[in-house]
Amino acid sequence: MKNFSWRIVLLWSLPLLVVGFFLWQGTFSAPTTNTSMSGNAASTRMTYGRFLDYLNSGRVTSVELYENGRTAIVQAIDPELDNRLQKLRVDLPANSPELITKLREADVDFDYHPPSSDGAVWGLLGNLIFPVILIGALFLLFRRSNNMPGGPGQAMNFGKSKAKFQMEAKTGIMFDDVAGIDEAKEELQEVVTFLKQPERFTAVGAKIPKGVLLVGPPGTGKTLLAKAIAGEAAVPFFSISGSEFVEMFVGVGASRVRDLFKKAKENAPCLIFIDEIDAVGRQRGAGIGGGNDEREQTLNQLLTEMDGFEGNTGIIIIAATNRADVLDSALMRPGRFDRQVMVDNPDIKGRLEILEVHSRNKKIAPEVSLDAIARRTPGFSGADLANLLNEAAILTARRRKDAITILEIDDAVDRVVAGMEGTPLTDGKSKRLIAYHEIGHAIVGTLVKDHDPVQKVTLIPRGQAQGLTWFTPNEDQGLISRSQLMARIAGAMGGRAAEEEIFGSDEVTTGAGGDLQQVSEMARQMVTIYGMSDLGPIALGGQQGSEVFLGAGLTSRAEYSEEVASRIDDQVRQIAEHGHQLARKIVRENREVIDRLVDLLIEKETINGEELKQIVSEYTEVPDKERFVPQI
Repeated sequence: MKNFSWRIVLLWSLPLLVVGFFLWQGTFSAPTTNTSMSGNAASTRMTYGRFLDYLNSGRVTSVELYENGRTAIVQAIDPELDNRLQKLRVDLPANSPELITKLREADVDFDYHPPSSDGAVWGLLGNLIFPVILIGALFLLFRRSNNMPGGPGQAMNFGKSKAKFQMEAKTGIMFDDVAGIDEAKEELQEVVTFLKQPERFTAVGAKIPKGVLLVGPPGTGKTLLAKAIAGEAAVPFFSISGSEFVEMFVGVGASRVRDLFKKAKENAPCLIFIDEIDAVGRQRGAGIGGGNDEREQTLNQLLTEMDGFEGNTGIIIIAATNRADVLDSALMRPGRFDRQVMVDNPDIKGRLEILEVHSRNKKIAPEVSLDAIARRTPGFSGADLANLLNEAAILTARRRKDAITILEIDDAVDRVVAGMEGTPLTDGKSKRLIAYHEIGHAIVGTLVKDHDPVQKVTLIPRGQAQGLTWFTPNEDQGLISRSQLMARIAGAMGGRAAEEEIFGSDEVTTGAGGDLQQVSEMARQMVTIYGMSDLGPIALGGQQGSEVFLGAGLTSRAEYSEEVASRIDDQVRQIAEHGHQLARKIVRENREVIDRLVDLLIEKETINGEELKQIVSEYTEVPDKERFVPQI
């Protein structure tokens, strides 16, 4: 932005310099009269003919000549003014050599005043200074344009690599700062050890791996791992994004790949980190326009450099992506990326380690348990957990507290998961209807055995939701049973079931829209993917087309008949209706406790899971779910 501002200033200055040059020339370079002329200047002009008449009649007493004889100030006796002496200005012709002779013959005093030399000096300075300033401005503009992307001086640098290079990268990140992904750290620590102590591996015939591909969802720490490798390795380190290879000009991407590996070979052994490699590494030959586009040429050059005829001895390539399914198979084979390291969302142990890392520089109250936060946040990535503690710290500062307490952690979890807190409802009818809807979810989730325990119920709006019911899983669930899926479907239908049982079918609202979408998706997956229906243990989800650049809707087709499609719809409807009827039955049989909970929720706006379970247990038996209650 700074270079751009300088460029604008210079562009505006050039025309001003040109205008100033001509004004200078017009003001100072023009012939000027002696300063005495301005003092003796006459306001009345006289024609040259009349001047000659006055001269011949003896009325002229003195003449002063200026501007190389082109102007004269004449003192003459004017008969029309009672023969008084008057000063008159006369413009003389350019060629009048006889005038001096006539003045001498008439015995008239005359004097000659040479022109001042100031104008010539200023004109000379103008002719020298302004061209120098103009040339300097053009040179500065051209120089700054060269340093700007796309400037005229960059025409020969398009093919140069934009990778950031450090002989010993000072990232400030070490392996001790990376937590929750121990398996990935172990793989990469081995690479660093290979660079530092290659004799340990070469002694038994091991070869250094050529490439390591980090695969995982966003926010799990892939780029953080690359920074840790750079900090630990103490070898030259190149870092670049996949999108920086490709430009609109043909051949630029391939040229940049060649230049990158040329620099890397000059500094081997070294590390190259390519972030978001899917920008250039997508499968070839699947685009609509054929297989000769600029991105594919860049990928071809990358494949050649990674394991071509010459090889790349001493260069280790580390790449990161969250779209490994779209990468070209030639890029994934051994010899190019020898290792594929999965960097997944952390488990409870990993989340605890990540929280310990991010809480080092934060003031947390002694009663806050990081273990409880880790148990309450299943499915959170490392970036989510860092954001959670940061949001809690922001809330602590906003509330002018000295340390992060239970309340800030609780509000931060709600904000990260559901969004910013809104204004509580004041309308009695709407608030009561939403309260019945949320208590419907909570009562079904509490009384169905295989459902996740209720964490809390609230009427405080967050995001697009006017009220929320939170459920906390007992543990990180990698596998989910059919009974658990059916319980979740019933719990999701609890809000609509409460509206129907309390207010009648004509008064149901649009509040269950999201719940119904969730139910339909779970039921269809049970039928078509997991084989949990009367259709049997077969997968009916269809195959995705191999053209990864086309939309899924253009390339996917159902691998079953219309009759089977009709049966799938029937099964989905039966599963959803089973959960609906179960939810209505629970709401109908527990109307008394629901009314009490609704009144309490309207009064307090938030009920935690333990309080809700205790109230429900006074009216009916609550299934034992071995639930964990986080004591943050």
